[in-house]
Formats: sequence, C-alpha cells, structure tokens
Amino acid sequence: MTRFKLRSSTLSAVVFLALSSVTAISAHADQLSDIKKAGVIKVATFDSNPPFGSVDAKTHDIVGYDVDFAKALAKSLGVKLQLVTTNPANRIPLLQSGKADVIVADITITPERAQVIDFSVPYFVTGQQFLVPANSPAKLDAYATARIGAVKGTTGEQELHHRFPQSRVLSYDDIPLALSALRNGNVQAITQDSTILAGLLDGAPDKAKYKVLPELLSKEEIGVGVKKGEGALLKAVNDELLTLEKNGQAVSIYNTWFGPQTKSPQPRLFKIAAK
Repeated sequence: MTRFKLRSSTLSAVVFLALSSVTAISAHADQLSDIKKAGVIKVATFDSNPPFGSVDAKTHDIVGYDVDFAKALAKSLGVKLQLVTTNPANRIPLLQSGKADVIVADITITPERAQVIDFSVPYFVTGQQFLVPANSPAKLDAYATARIGAVKGTTGEQELHHRFPQSRVLSYDDIPLALSALRNGNVQAITQDSTILAGLLDGAPDKAKYKVLPELLSKEEIGVGVKKGEGALLKAVNDELLTLEKNGQAVSIYNTWFGPQTKSPQPRLFKIAAK
C-alpha cells in the first residue's frame, strides 16, 4: 500500500511538471505578437555590401535592395523599422541573441543554416563568381592552388574549401576589405555574389584593372532569416514577399538596384514564389 502511494505521488509530480511545461509554452507570446506590441521590427542588414546595403554618402542613411524589402516588411506589419547593422559572420548570432528579429542581409539558404534558423521563400537568386585582375586567367580551375579572398561566414568561403581544397582561403570581415587585399596583391582573386561584385566595381575608381569571371562557383538562393519555431512571423514574411511579387513592387525594387538604368544592369531571371 505504501509502495503504491509513492508511485502515485511520483506519477502525479511528473504529470504536474509536464502540464506546467505545456502551459508555459502555450503562454509564450509568439515573436510576431511581440513585434507588433513593441511597434518596431529589428532587422539585421548590411551597411557595406552594395547594392544590398550601404551607407548613402549624401544622406548617411543605409540604402539598398535588402533595405527596401525590410521597409516593405515593416510597413506590412504596421511597425517602425530599426536597422541593425551586421556583417556575414554576425548575422545568425544577432538573430539568436534577440538583437535582431529577422535577417535581411543577403543570406544564402543552405541546409546547414536551416538547421539553426528558418528561411523565407527566396527573394533573390544569384551566383558566386570570382573578381580577378584584368590580365588573370579566365577559367576558375586556374585558381585551384591560388590565394583567394572571401568574406567570413559566407557560403562563398565554404564553397572555396569544397571546390578548391588546395587553395589558400583568406577571410575578411567585409567585401571592401577583400577588395583591398586584391589590390595589395595579398590574394589573387576574391569571391562573392555576382551582383555584389558588380556593385563593388561600380564604385571603384580603378575598375578597369579588374574583371569578373563568367563561370559560376555556385548558385545562391537568398532568403529572410527567422528564428526557429516562429511560424507566425515566418508566414507574415512569406505572405509579404509573395504580395510584393504579385503587385509588382518586387520587380520595382529589383530594377532600382539592378535594372537597365543602373551602372551594372543584371537581368532578373527569377520570381518570388511559394515552395
């Protein structure tokens, strides 16, 4: 009889703890509700990766392709936009620490990243390319044992180790620093998304000294990063991205930064679509 009471008591305690955990989880306000309650969404974005995000020399505001999507998202949620500047290596830590609510910073969707954060549908598709001195070889394989610069925490950095294991990969905090390394001869090539390289050359006074190799190192799908388990926020992001595609604003944003009137026009070979 005593043994039965002990077991019943133990079972009751287990049930109580389980119910308490369920109650705590259900009582947790989802992040979308928190954002709306605060009246602001904190978006991690770049300030030195044109044309996705950079500081306008005249206004000193952060502008770019990613910034325009961040603005549209904030408007759709009816909240103010707070930009949190970041570099590639800090994007996910900022999100996980709560210093940013979402990442809109040219972050490529990969299986490894998808294990720790959730991604929206792609809102940009690009490819990884090499920027090299104008008199350098035109084929990627010529750089199999070269010193190659990449930005820390990017898929380009990872792809180099996979594609060219005998190369020496030197990592930099941002793409302007990588370009400086190329100018100084510290590296023989640098790699980044094709559109970022195009934007980088646009603002370079010595751009005639360099060329972008036509061969792609990899194909990149770019998405908005959201914390794991925040389904309502992820749905709101996806809904807005699909709406922007449907009403033509996504094309308008693209044309602002990559269209025919820009210095280095890039054809839009993708559409934002549900998966």
